Amino acid sequence: MSDGQWSPSAGTGQIVVSGLSKQYKNVRAVDDLSFTVEPGRVTGFLGPNGAGKTTTLRMLLNLVAPTAGTATIGGRRYADLADPLRSVGAVLEASSAHKGRTGINHLRVICAAAGLPRRRADEALALVGLAPAAKRKFKGYSLGMKQRLGIAAAMLGDPQVLILDEPANGLDPEGIRWMRGFLKGLAAQGRTVLVSSHLLSEMQLLADDVVIIAAGKLIRQGPVDQVIGSMAHGTRVRVRTPQAAELTAALHEQAATVDTDEHGTLLVAGVDAPTVGRIALAAKVELHELTTERPDLEGVFLELTAGKADIR
Repeated sequence: MSDGQWSPSAGTGQIVVSGLSKQYKNVRAVDDLSFTVEPGRVTGFLGPNGAGKTTTLRMLLNLVAPTAGTATIGGRRYADLADPLRSVGAVLEASSAHKGRTGINHLRVICAAAGLPRRRADEALALVGLAPAAKRKFKGYSLGMKQRLGIAAAMLGDPQVLILDEPANGLDPEGIRWMRGFLKGLAAQGRTVLVSSHLLSEMQLLADDVVIIAAGKLIRQGPVDQVIGSMAHGTRVRVRTPQAAELTAALHEQAATVDTDEHGTLLVAGVDAPTVGRIALAAKVELHELTTERPDLEGVFLELTAGKADIR
């Protein structure tokens, strides 16, 4: 769909949030938040309910005025981009359209209003896999199809930057897998992709980088592997054995820490699985399971944001 040439108004496509704050009466929705999102990478924007993710995205798109700080795309505010639809595509909620209008006509109306070639509507529908439903009316679209239509609308201007808020809502497993490949493909082209999501297991598969916020503040930012690795103390070894007492004693002699779960499985920290195996062999202990458990993004997220979700 692209001729490979993006609008120079988006500059490099780098997103920079600096000292961003938003005060709503007695609620500080975003509090001195700073982070960057680099081109050529998918960045997951994560946080518990009420963390300020959507407010941040709205300020980035100049839909909400910040109380303090700045948010720029390619060095400029969204409102100052010469041709924003050709620079930035955004979906902050499932696509909304007249229920009696077909998918293709919905996109053609946007193209006409934005001065985009009519062919973009057909190309965008094909890009998101909705070409077979082009002439179906919007009222007959499933939530997942509406999500795809929203992404098609965001891609009409062939933007360098794509900003999505919970894009996997309503998608079935096949649709989520498609979304992952689609967004990774855009990043591989050098585009900037910022995705807010609660699907942490999917974010671990999709994102190159993550920005984690809670209570409007930055908690952690960096490549996914580094963020998970920063919690490497959570690595442990699961051991099932009919001789738990003997193995526990032997492990304690090697300065290992041993806990037991409700099923009697040993949870060993301080030594790796091969070492546990050697200790068990020397102690003549029979093993039924020996598994290394490493922290994942979900575990790291829950630990970093514990007690900071907005449950009002």
